[in-house]
Amino acid sequence: MRAIPAELVRRYEAEGWWTQDTIGDLLERGLRSAGPDAAFRVHSQVRPWSGTLGEVEVVARRLAGGLRARGVGPGDVVAFQLPNWMEAAAVFWASAFLGAVVVPIVHFYGPKEVGYILKAVEPRVFVTAEEFGRMRFSAELCADVPIVGVVGRDFEDLLDADPMPGVLATDPAGPALIAFTSGTTRHPKGVVHSHQTLGFETRQLAERYPPDLARQLTSAPVGHFIGMVSAFLIPLLDGASINLADAWDPGRVLGLMNSDGLVVGGGVPYYITSLLDHPDWTPEHLQYMRYAGLGGSSVPVAVTTRLAGLGITVYRSYGSTEHPSITASLPTAPEHKRLHTDGKALPGVEIRLGEDGEIISRGPDLCLGYTDPALTEAAFDADGWYRTGDIGVLDEDGYLTITDRKSDFIIRGGENISALEVEEVLLTLPGVAEAVVVAAPDARLGEHAAAVVRLKPGHPAPTMDRLRAHFDKAGLAKQKWPEELHTVDDFPRTASGKVQKYVLRRDLAARGAVG
Repeated sequence: MRAIPAELVRRYEAEGWWTQDTIGDLLERGLRSAGPDAAFRVHSQVRPWSGTLGEVEVVARRLAGGLRARGVGPGDVVAFQLPNWMEAAAVFWASAFLGAVVVPIVHFYGPKEVGYILKAVEPRVFVTAEEFGRMRFSAELCADVPIVGVVGRDFEDLLDADPMPGVLATDPAGPALIAFTSGTTRHPKGVVHSHQTLGFETRQLAERYPPDLARQLTSAPVGHFIGMVSAFLIPLLDGASINLADAWDPGRVLGLMNSDGLVVGGGVPYYITSLLDHPDWTPEHLQYMRYAGLGGSSVPVAVTTRLAGLGITVYRSYGSTEHPSITASLPTAPEHKRLHTDGKALPGVEIRLGEDGEIISRGPDLCLGYTDPALTEAAFDADGWYRTGDIGVLDEDGYLTITDRKSDFIIRGGENISALEVEEVLLTLPGVAEAVVVAAPDARLGEHAAAVVRLKPGHPAPTMDRLRAHFDKAGLAKQKWPEELHTVDDFPRTASGKVQKYVLRRDLAARGAVG
């Protein structure tokens, strides 16, 4: 793990940003405060569920008891790949009660990504679904995992008859979560958070929520950091009910607003714009869209001004899985700052800009590092600073605006896509001599992957259908597949021959956003 200077540890503890609470302690106290009768609902076409927090806690504690009887305890790794279902909450809460390290995996990851993650973390437990969308259970994929549970098949066999009481003790400075995110590397990166960093992030996010978001619908995948925190932790601090959706269906969400009074408070811009653009949307829905906290991908000013024109209070934020909340604007900040910048440094967070404008940050919610020590060494320095790979500018009031990306990845609807990972699959396509993948503007999702290839002499350009079939066979998550395909005789290059990706990005941006 990275080096954390002793003076930072003392400061974070003195300010109360880091406490001796574990995530299990936070959960137990939050469940008690919210009350067992608070609603827990899963809005799903395939696995709907309606009950209470108390009922889900019983399932979680029975699972904790069953896993404990099988030898699982503090420090052991529990991985799960599930949609936004009740069982995902049960696995996450049970892991916290046990003091285990939980590894959420987004449900749309394919066998290539899942196989790498399971090999990297070597979990004692893996819980997944028999099937959901393109995901199918593969016994071969998890053959080396000692304890496997499959929702829809044998998950209940893991439950003990008696719920496990209390919370097992573990070190609050130790790992609580490993969240995998794509980015500049060919494989997903395992980001390690402690009980202290995750606990601080949960508390400060809860404090920033507007007071009238008590019935918020969470559709962001719980395999993502922000979806997990929004679904399973923040509602307990706010004493709120939990409402999950396992698929984003704008028409159904608009219906739930009217029938259940559910609120959509933001996320990546697509969540909001897809509602406004749906034929079922009416001005009456604005009462359930009073706020739009946007982040997780590129936030076009055209979107923020459009929302503001409808009377929606818009505010932006900036962070990553590694450092979840670097900057943000409060809903009470001046409108120009909220619409045109990514906000100010949050409590405890420090930011500075490198010589090339790269944003460098540190704070109480900064992760412990990566599962790969080489990545940790490259991204963090001895003084606790993290090199984000993003380029930005600070105005005279301390508000940050992201202007470019130094790191080589695409952010599609909040999901990081490694250009290198996609390029490697492209290069195995017959006839392709050289392949480059860059971000192209997307009106719905912010960005998507665009492939630019140089062909071997005499080979025809591949069709999009052929390209999709090739990526499907490679087992890569569909969200990572290129959505544009261009051929060139040669690439723009530096004097040393390196492809100038910024020129390709600029040319694609000049064509305008699609989607």
